[in-house]
Amino acid sequence: MPRSRKSQINLSSTAYYHCVSRCVRQCFLCGFDSRSGIDYEHRRDWLENRILQLGSVMSINVCAYAVMSNHTHLVLHIDSEQAASWSNFEVLTRWHALHKGTLLTSAYLSKASRNKMTSMEIASVEDVIEIYRKRLCDISWFMRLLNEYIARKANKEEKRVGRFWEGRYYSQALLDEAALLTCMAYVDNNPIRANMSDHPKRSDFTSIKMRMNTNNHFNNSLASFEDTIGLCGMEFRLPFRYADYCKIVQDTAKVIIEQSKDIHDVLIQDKLTINGSKWLELNLHLESHFSYAIGTALSLDRYRKNCNLQRVKGRGQAKRLFNM
Repeated sequence: MPRSRKSQINLSSTAYYHCVSRCVRQCFLCGFDSRSGIDYEHRRDWLENRILQLGSVMSINVCAYAVMSNHTHLVLHIDSEQAASWSNFEVLTRWHALHKGTLLTSAYLSKASRNKMTSMEIASVEDVIEIYRKRLCDISWFMRLLNEYIARKANKEEKRVGRFWEGRYYSQALLDEAALLTCMAYVDNNPIRANMSDHPKRSDFTSIKMRMNTNNHFNNSLASFEDTIGLCGMEFRLPFRYADYCKIVQDTAKVIIEQSKDIHDVLIQDKLTINGSKWLELNLHLESHFSYAIGTALSLDRYRKNCNLQRVKGRGQAKRLFNM
């Protein structure tokens, strides 16, 4: 029986999630449609810009993304502590960057107008602010603001109505550093596996290309690594070094392109080691090996208990592939 999306997001287990959205009937609605001969490639640019905008406004850190011709991959981190630290003014300012807001919330942002508001009106706005605060660190709202925006824009372009996306989205919990690293590399190398690129630096509409072209120091829309600093000095850091991660992604891409099995064990800062052949298998078949959660067998056991589940698909694969 399918689980509700609400039950799939469990912050007591992890703050990291892999989210995937697919176009209706898996049509190439964001690429070149060979059946109709129409090129929708520009929509991938829409998606990338929207992802980066949401990453800079919301308290959701974009760790990795790949915009393909008929689906998107995202690795997201929920930063609820950051959202809790925002002032009421900052919450409203961020929300208004994505929505028009109401007459009362707009008045609240102006000191002159706020002084004319009644105590009941101010209390009402402050209640709404707490709702907005929760939404700004909610993955479901992130995906909603991404997918609805693109669907409306695409339907307007084609002068039509109807579904653009196959459904809302599906997510996988990333339970530990091994799962996070594997999933980020899996997402960044999506164009490589699809024969759409010959090097991560030339993989259009991916986070790895964005990072390599900006050296990760000049884009505050993407999560920073532990040895890099974003423009806003964000406290959140991915638990890997930038140079290490780029090398792993490039080495994996080279092996995939050459269809070779000769890959070294993956070693991250002497604290995380994954067997080379198993790493390659994970980067080729990650989604099919796991369901709602990805991680070591121990992490999956903890996730099962936290979520009161009888079993979790993929435990056998986890024991085989993440046996470090």
